[in-house]
Amino acid sequence: MKRAAGIIFRSVILLLLGVFIGILVTNKDLNTNISFDGKDKVSRVLDLVRHNYVDSVDVDSIEGSTVNNLLQNLDPHSLYLPAQQASSINERLEGGFTGIGVEYILLRDTLIITQVSANGPAAKAGVLPGDRVIEIDHKNFSGTHLTVSKVSKVFRGVKDSQLLMAVMPAGSKTTKFYNVKRDHVDLSSMDAAYMLNPVTGYIKISKFASTTDADFRKALIKLKIEGMKQLVLDIRGNGGGYLNTATALADEFLTKKQLIVYTKGVHDPRTDYFATDSGNFQNGKLAVLIDEYSASASEILAGALQDLDRAVIVGRRSFGKGLVQEQFAFPDGSAVNLTIARYYTPSGRSIQKSYSAGVESYRNELAQRMRKGELFSEENSLRDSAFNQPSKFHTSNGRKVFSGGGIMPDIFVPADTTQNTYMIRELSNQQLFSAYVIDRMQPTLKRYTSDDFFKNYIVTDNDFGNFIQYASKTIKHMAPSELLASKENIKIVLKAFAARFKWGDEAYFKTINANDVAVKKAVEAL
Repeated sequence: MKRAAGIIFRSVILLLLGVFIGILVTNKDLNTNISFDGKDKVSRVLDLVRHNYVDSVDVDSIEGSTVNNLLQNLDPHSLYLPAQQASSINERLEGGFTGIGVEYILLRDTLIITQVSANGPAAKAGVLPGDRVIEIDHKNFSGTHLTVSKVSKVFRGVKDSQLLMAVMPAGSKTTKFYNVKRDHVDLSSMDAAYMLNPVTGYIKISKFASTTDADFRKALIKLKIEGMKQLVLDIRGNGGGYLNTATALADEFLTKKQLIVYTKGVHDPRTDYFATDSGNFQNGKLAVLIDEYSASASEILAGALQDLDRAVIVGRRSFGKGLVQEQFAFPDGSAVNLTIARYYTPSGRSIQKSYSAGVESYRNELAQRMRKGELFSEENSLRDSAFNQPSKFHTSNGRKVFSGGGIMPDIFVPADTTQNTYMIRELSNQQLFSAYVIDRMQPTLKRYTSDDFFKNYIVTDNDFGNFIQYASKTIKHMAPSELLASKENIKIVLKAFAARFKWGDEAYFKTINANDVAVKKAVEAL
């Protein structure tokens, strides 16, 4: 789902980008003692191109590509980030930006609000999901060839600046006006926190941002009040974030002086990170969900909890990123994420997978796992070269653990091929679940409370048929065999999107998790 000034939707592209950005220890301005005065070969060549090349060229773009190629020859996680990309990543990790606080979909060249950030500027002004934005500052907005970039420029701006929105609420032909004052918008890394059963809590974390530990503590307090004695922590799809956030979260579960992780590099002496005695969940039973997209800071947390026998790890082998980056910013807003150290779990293992075959091979490694059947069989996973040889690493209780290729879970859960079919991906990519909810399901949603909807609403075969008929106007060719294979999961996803539109992210995950095998396995393990 496209967004301008709200929580960023977890798309595959952003997910993979997060994996390759990896762990950041901090952000720094580029050291001004480093010389870029034209004496080095790269600068001289760029000057030659700028002043002598036959055609007009974007030298800044060439310069960025040159720097990135140099860095990628070092390792896959050292990257050059153009200014806009660096800003977007840092916003996500710093936990906010200045805007109005909405999510939206562009449908028939009209912006329709799908989510309003709690306590954000738009929420305070009274904006609601389903509102169609017709005018901005007395100028037509709907029907003006809208793009994500155009929306972002309009909704974001200087703190306390005003934005006059003319909207048409769902099901109404009357225009309403909202005067929205732009302000700081929080980007939470906490997707969901609710009770799976009377004693088991569930928390979903999407990234390790600067606010994650504070958000997590609030979620723990809420769930403890509701009776939580044990916890399922879901970091599937979490591509990482700040190193200090990962250690702070691990500290919530560990006791004083337990080693969480240590880092070291040629120019970065060994640094040990120990738990304190301030954790809020040091004793309750804990299960951690991981998958092949859990990377970097997620692997620090999972690795520490596994090595110290503090949690049962459930799911599939994690990504395998054991490098630490530091960000160095250029004056123009672009930045370099440079690998400065490797990190090691408490038992001393590095879980970084090999990148000796080059960046392209490294990026395709997850696809190779699928082709080799690793995502569907624990036996196939253990055939990987990182796991089919003797290991010198053991947990506190003496269990053998592996290095060099990610965190291997204690309980393997195969990927469900029916949950991520081509058909479901295509329907999601075309935003048809959200569009159908907006166009057809809003009258139905008005009749339910969140609990009643979750427990009693069923997407019938007739509803499924109506949705497919609706989607066929956009996707012209839908194979009957694909539809049959995806039918039950399409029903679940449609219900989840409807729940999210009406009640937010937590309602979405509560709906999806009701049929999630990994969640059920985690609860059984506890």
